[in-house]
Amino acid sequence: MNRNTLPLILMLVTGGITCIITYAMDYSITQKLVYLLIVLILFYFLGNVIKWTLNRFDRENEKLREEEGEVIEKDNPPTEEQSEDTFKEE
Repeated sequence: MNRNTLPLILMLVTGGITCIITYAMDYSITQKLVYLLIVLILFYFLGNVIKWTLNRFDRENEKLREEEGEVIEKDNPPTEEQSEDTFKEE
């Protein structure tokens, strides 16, 4: 799954919300810009942490799938031909 845009989308959405809130609260332009900068930086790093965590979970799940796949291949049930051969031998 492509998660490269997750930090950017999270950052931009929260930045938009910050702009709306600071406009509604009637902050000065410098206060708006300072709060916007802080929110953008904070949520960009938070988005990167979330992306890293989700990618790590995917890598661990992929390892588990590979390990389970190896076990399943070793414990294959006998095919129809193999089961017919055992009946003919008896």
